Amino acid sequence: MFDIDQLTADCREALRDHEPRTAVKEVLERAVSAPGEVAAALPVNRAEIVPLYTSAELSVLKVVWAPGMRFRPHNHLMWAAIALYGGAEDNAFYRRHDGGLEPSGGRRLATGDVALLGDDTIHAITNPLGTFTGAIHVYGGDITSRPGRREWEEPEYTEIPYDFDRTKQTFEAANSML
Repeated sequence: MFDIDQLTADCREALRDHEPRTAVKEVLERAVSAPGEVAAALPVNRAEIVPLYTSAELSVLKVVWAPGMRFRPHNHLMWAAIALYGGAEDNAFYRRHDGGLEPSGGRRLATGDVALLGDDTIHAITNPLGTFTGAIHVYGGDITSRPGRREWEEPEYTEIPYDFDRTKQTFEAANSML
């Protein structure tokens, strides 16, 4: 049976590994191998981004994307592991180019997938489905207050400071569109 406290403890323990990102990925792969159990503990009935655990070394978030929801390009400035326990998400990757951004590929994640992102990753996320998508995001630091993070307003890719409260408002706005 999936347990949020156990997941958090396992992720904290994984930080002691010589390659913590890989160890966290293995923890998440075990968790999402039973996606129904995760969904029972972390329901996917509204768009939200909820910190489940946060410290200077680790953040564990529940992220639920509304049907068709898109979140603009942003960076994390720390590694991330993303595990889907319901639905799908399309990740569009970017790199800095001539003072802006240019596309540099993409990847679709589906239920049961786990992806690792590097410290310098810039990506945008879209839920391509007409249903909610549930994910667990784990970061190698405090993602809610990391200084220096950036996001890019589309379509011109205007760079602005990242704001976690603005992100939460984006999720709430997605709920009002349903």
